[in-house]
Amino acid sequence: MTPLRYRLCLFVLLIVSRPLSARMLSPLSAGDTVAAASLKIALLSDIHYLSPSLVDQGEALRVYEHATGRRISDQYKVLDRIWDDLVKEQPDLLLIAGDLTHHGERQSHLDLVAKLRTLEEQGIRVLVVPGNHDINIPNARSYRGDKVLPAESITKEDFAAWYASFGYGDALQKDDASLSYLAALGEKTWLLCFDSNRYDEHTGNSVTAGRIRPQTMQWARSILRDAKEKGITVLGMMHHGLVEHLPYQSAFFSDYLVEEWEHHAQILADAGMRLIFTGHFHANDITRYTSPSGNNIYDIETASLAQYPFAWRIMTMDGDCLRVDSRFVTSLPDNDHLEEESRRRLETVGRRVAEARLKGLGFPLPDELLSVLTDLVVKLYLMHVRGDETPDPELLHAVRTFASLLGNEADMSEFSFDFPPEDNRVAIRLKGEGER
Repeated sequence: MTPLRYRLCLFVLLIVSRPLSARMLSPLSAGDTVAAASLKIALLSDIHYLSPSLVDQGEALRVYEHATGRRISDQYKVLDRIWDDLVKEQPDLLLIAGDLTHHGERQSHLDLVAKLRTLEEQGIRVLVVPGNHDINIPNARSYRGDKVLPAESITKEDFAAWYASFGYGDALQKDDASLSYLAALGEKTWLLCFDSNRYDEHTGNSVTAGRIRPQTMQWARSILRDAKEKGITVLGMMHHGLVEHLPYQSAFFSDYLVEEWEHHAQILADAGMRLIFTGHFHANDITRYTSPSGNNIYDIETASLAQYPFAWRIMTMDGDCLRVDSRFVTSLPDNDHLEEESRRRLETVGRRVAEARLKGLGFPLPDELLSVLTDLVVKLYLMHVRGDETPDPELLHAVRTFASLLGNEADMSEFSFDFPPEDNRVAIRLKGEGER
């Protein structure tokens, strides 16, 4: 077996054979209550909002939807449903972890800002960070009949000005090297918002990968030192992932983590940051990283609102504990089968992409192995994006078949499919090293 082929097989087997780890956090129970003085926080990511004025039904849109598995009409309805839910929930704060727009269109930003103001008028404070699809996008586009046409994008200065009401206007501090900023959530709680994007490098296309600039990290460390002296809890938010959510994610999906992720995770954990809210990978997953010094930081990654599983989160912060609950839009007034249909479309796209990438690895795979491996990768991906990976009989069968083709046996009773902690419903301690 060639080294690359061995590496691929090892990657897949590691995903499905992660040793069971003791759960250090306890899932929320139905009897849990929240103190009246607690802070209620909603969390969204990867809205990918496309202005309706940039879309006509036609061949151009049909081709886009076929390629991505998304339905623009569903996205509008899902977002309207969540806006209604937010008004009912009345969180104190709404956080959005980047990729606010479809592809950085000026009109999409203007429309989304108007929608955010409707929440602001309801007394909901909104804080945002940009994603890789939001600023200086060279190929921003609209869909007109059978044509994909260029659309105007925005600059980083536009972004800061247009979203002034949503973080940038009342920031405690701003970073000179990026659109990172510091916001106060209360007298003893701050939110450190990182701009991890590389829009200054965009030429023909946007850059998917992310980074924290050295100047930005120096600025952040100064804030964290100041917070520690004042006894202030600092939470983080960033579009790109800070921590690996899959084995070998940095090797196979490096564009979805910041460069030198482990170095940055160690710095932030040791400086006292206990968690960071992220997006970008379109998965609902929470992973804990422990630095060599024994300090923990949790990466709370939230899935996209543009496709299955249409996930968002409601959280409550009470004292030194953050309680996380996930919500999923599974149906719409005119479609009881949203979840099933969107999952099936994502599976179709995932299968097409997985097979193409496997064929492009540079070595031949027997048809039987290619089929089984494609099936396994797709099933694992669909399970991962929804969080709390619990294998179904079909997945277990695919794992055993794959293992048998490699001449091995898979004893699934000894393994877990997910890094700790739980992904969708969990409580995290924000101070000290005690966790539950």
